[in-house]
Amino acid sequence: MSTATEIRLAARPTGWPTLDNFSIVDVDVPSPGPGQILVRNVAMSVDPYMRGRMSAAKSYVAPFEVGKAMDGGAVGEVLESTVDEFKPGDHVLHGLGWRTHAVVDAKSASKVDPDAAPLSTYLGVLGMTGMTAYVGLFEIAKFKPEDTVFVSGAAGAVGSMVGQLAKLKGAKRVIGSAGSAEKVRYLTEELGFDAAFNYKDGPVAEQLKAAAPDGVDVYFDNVGGDHLEAAISRANLHARFAICGMISIYNATEPAAAPRNLMQLVGKRITMRGFLVGDHEDLRQQFLTDVAPLVTSGELRYSETVVEGIRQAPQAFLDMLAGANTGKMLVHV
Repeated sequence: MSTATEIRLAARPTGWPTLDNFSIVDVDVPSPGPGQILVRNVAMSVDPYMRGRMSAAKSYVAPFEVGKAMDGGAVGEVLESTVDEFKPGDHVLHGLGWRTHAVVDAKSASKVDPDAAPLSTYLGVLGMTGMTAYVGLFEIAKFKPEDTVFVSGAAGAVGSMVGQLAKLKGAKRVIGSAGSAEKVRYLTEELGFDAAFNYKDGPVAEQLKAAAPDGVDVYFDNVGGDHLEAAISRANLHARFAICGMISIYNATEPAAAPRNLMQLVGKRITMRGFLVGDHEDLRQQFLTDVAPLVTSGELRYSETVVEGIRQAPQAFLDMLAGANTGKMLVHV
């Protein structure tokens, strides 16, 4: 195959992105230079944080450049190598998704074993997704057995992991919010959540109050907005909030109304802490040691929504932002 395909940012979106914000371009297959490897991507990840990178606003990660290929987590097979550590046929995890072929600096690729676990799991349950859930629950929110845990966006890739890990580690009660009756059933019937509700069915505050009559000790926030306000309202003394993301405002063109009850943080002595998983690489081995056996044994279940073909990646990304996925949204390149 002499041509490669890449997805570029065509224009920065205002509000919700559309397919017009992307361009699909065929290019020559690149060649690796010294210290590099050529990888044929097998699967790539589309994630909520990428919406922020489509904007020019200053953030914790550099924005995508207009007219250039986007990037993100991917797994693939090494085709050519200029370094001893990697050989053709090896499989690697790296950060240059959104294209069929990637020239990757060897130092920024890590070998993965397709025989130990499916390649896709290194992008999801055993990758950034799983580690985000693990770090947020145990390191940031300081989860302990007998806690009542509330997870917003609980049917997504991170949220579904948080709830299951909390249950496996002895939570008293785990509650999730999701955006459809089907996802609510998935949380309670397949993942073992004690309660779940569809946030579209009525005010979140009222539904959370019914689901958590004894209050909430840990809140894992993927949504923000009315979910955060409701969690503050139901929080017990010394509750701990891990703020992972706020998808409710990613496509907003006006500032969101802040939670109107922030003063309760004082009386309830709530700890609320934002985090980025990249700051916690020191926990990666502990995460893999704890979580990989749970995946292998089937105790920790994961779901993937898979879209076929690199040219479908923009639509997959838009669908993920709209909540069309259950679990991890992936593109088979």
